[in-house]
Amino acid sequence: MLPATLRLACCLILFAAVIGCGGPAQRNLEAPPALLSASDLSTAIFAAGCFWCVEEAFDAVAGVVATESGFIGGHMTDPSYRQVVSGGTGHTEAVKVSFDPGRVDYATLLDVFWRNVDPTDAGGQFCDRGSAYRSGIFFLDAQQEVLARASKQALIDDPSAPKPIVTEVTAATAFYPAEDYHQGYYRRNPLRYSYYKSACRRAARLEELWGPPG
Repeated sequence: MLPATLRLACCLILFAAVIGCGGPAQRNLEAPPALLSASDLSTAIFAAGCFWCVEEAFDAVAGVVATESGFIGGHMTDPSYRQVVSGGTGHTEAVKVSFDPGRVDYATLLDVFWRNVDPTDAGGQFCDRGSAYRSGIFFLDAQQEVLARASKQALIDDPSAPKPIVTEVTAATAFYPAEDYHQGYYRRNPLRYSYYKSACRRAARLEELWGPPG
């Protein structure tokens, strides 16, 4: 049997994980090739519920150089996490994806996005409820807008895709990085993150919608 102090520590860890998408963090990942400068990278912004989970999904994509959790789509300047999840700022949790367009294109990132979101849910994502967890694609230029809207329409037209498709496609507004403890959370706090994700049934719901991963 575990000592009482160790049992208590384990219980506290699990309790912290269940209370929702919030808790201490590093970013990525794949270092840019030596000759690749910041100006050679492209950016995409996606919202698919808890930004910890969205970071994890995109970090696994070859050609993605960095991910950053933050907030977009609201009316307050530089909001805090607590302000956003309270529902008073109009923001949604989102992830800024920096990628090498020579290795992965925006269309591929759109495919990754759709397979990591419940596009039928207008009230949040998985166990995280409210407008702060609504799903969305935030395009940064005309080409991204065309591709994003086309990808959504393709799902609407696909009889085998889940329905209705309510995910928003909108122009990106100011993106505000979340607090440091949110960045790379799934890497820095694997036990808490794993318990949160399992309790939220995110993977199970995605499999119901899209089939087994891969």
